[in-house]
Amino acid sequence: MGDLRKTFHVRDYDLDATLSSGQAFRWQQLGQAWEGVIGGRWVRLRLTKGGIAAEAAKPVRDWAWLEHYLQLHFDLGQALATFPDDEPMQNAVGTFPGLRLLRQDYWECLASFILSATKQIVQIRQMITLLSKRYGEPIASGGDDPAFAFPTIEVIAACVEKELRECKLGFRAPNLLGAARDILDEKIDWQRLPTMTSSDAREELMKLRGVGQKIADCVLLFAGGHQEVFPVDVWIERALQQLYFPKRRLGAKQLRKFADTHFGPYAGFAQQYLFHHARVHLKLK
Repeated sequence: MGDLRKTFHVRDYDLDATLSSGQAFRWQQLGQAWEGVIGGRWVRLRLTKGGIAAEAAKPVRDWAWLEHYLQLHFDLGQALATFPDDEPMQNAVGTFPGLRLLRQDYWECLASFILSATKQIVQIRQMITLLSKRYGEPIASGGDDPAFAFPTIEVIAACVEKELRECKLGFRAPNLLGAARDILDEKIDWQRLPTMTSSDAREELMKLRGVGQKIADCVLLFAGGHQEVFPVDVWIERALQQLYFPKRRLGAKQLRKFADTHFGPYAGFAQQYLFHHARVHLKLK
């Protein structure tokens, strides 16, 4: 039949930092636990002395989907060893030593970051919750009310812009709608994205309306596992400027070049540490 609960034995995993650090938007903290939806499954996660305790709404035979999403088998020490030995990086790692990267579904990740434009994390979560309640499949949860899966590409493509705007998407509505329809119309090579190189996949994603390099890079990092990709947005630009170049002003291209050369083969990991540290602890100007 399977089990409703399972404990995964893993060390150095900061569940709070990982689930709140702006890479995924389906998680809600309730007391010591986090409740969220991964694909078509509701799950509750809690950090224990031995690792991470998971609880599902229905018995689960094979928990590989959760291990993959949480990247439980990833060698964190191997990534941290490649980080530059400078004060900003070491401070960020020291503050959140168990921050991890998740491995998300391509479509949900792409849609989430299309919706993230000019919005804060709490607002992105609200939009995605509204969208899922209205257009996602209801699924069993740990309570009386159902949870909702993220809407499929087909369901979003069948919407009209006005309907999506009712989920508080604003100017992002036509971008989300356009992306869904372009994928179904095979205007990009969607099925081959997981096997492409970073540069080819980035080029493909940027053919979609409303998808610039930052959104494409977030999808490559958080869904595709391209861990050398360093997404740069206005917040990371400010963090890099303040942390690494406090006495001289660098332009966006110079900061981009610095990011691409300074942080090594796990630059995406480094970016997430810097982003979360800057968001939580630095007063960015």
